[in-house]
Amino acid sequence: MGTNGSTMLEPLRQGLPPIDPSAVSGSATCTLPARYEAVGGARRFTRTTLNGWGLSERFDDVALVVSELVTNALRHALPSDSTAPDPQDPPVRLHLMRWSSRLVCAVRDPSQESPVASEAPDCAESGRGLFLVESFSDSWGWHPSPEPETPGGLSAPRGKVVWALFRLSDGV
Repeated sequence: MGTNGSTMLEPLRQGLPPIDPSAVSGSATCTLPARYEAVGGARRFTRTTLNGWGLSERFDDVALVVSELVTNALRHALPSDSTAPDPQDPPVRLHLMRWSSRLVCAVRDPSQESPVASEAPDCAESGRGLFLVESFSDSWGWHPSPEPETPGGLSAPRGKVVWALFRLSDGV
């Protein structure tokens, strides 16, 4: 089950790349509009990125997880009011990060509510997203999104990041 944090993913918590720059093989970020069509865009971005990293064989599992994380962000994390989001701060962002032995996909959204995996009735058409994320990734979790410090030196969480980790084979 997902956890609130992980030593291995501390760079995500800090919003920074790992201290050793040689440890990161690649990273890519995509901002997504607050529309359900963004899920298809997230899959296309994932395909292009994985192909560029020579990881096209991992696309099916990673794309399924990306689709679920983005859908959850759009469905559960966006405010219900119709105010236009700040163009400098898109509501949903997809981050893909590759290290030599792992791949992380992370979705940032504006909600501070923790994601909750629940049991969906057999006849339900939704409610299994985090179960799928858990089933297709090696681990998943979430943490509050880092907030830039204010002039007074204080910082407060601004949304959250939900991540899923995939272990890569030694030959990759």
